[in-house]
Amino acid sequence: MGTDLAVKRLVKFDGDGSLRAYCDLAIGDGFLVKGLRVVEGKRGLFVSMPRQQGKDHKWYDSVEALTTEAKAAVDRVVLDAYQQELSASRAPG
Repeated sequence: MGTDLAVKRLVKFDGDGSLRAYCDLAIGDGFLVKGLRVVEGKRGLFVSMPRQQGKDHKWYDSVEALTTEAKAAVDRVVLDAYQQELSASRAPG
């Protein structure tokens, strides 16, 4: 994916639920996608796109990656930022 991706804000959660963090992701200098989530699933961590609840009470993604490569790039950038945040919070000092 040729566009620069950068996590602009990441809020980490400690607790019993599956939500580990949420973040905002900048796409180049032109877009900010708010509300991506880092979730602990049965197979490990994954990135969940922002979503909203429809009138039928089901949840629908409001942002979608159009290619597998784009989704992989988003996952890599967000999970790397999450791991860095974990390392920083565990560091002494």
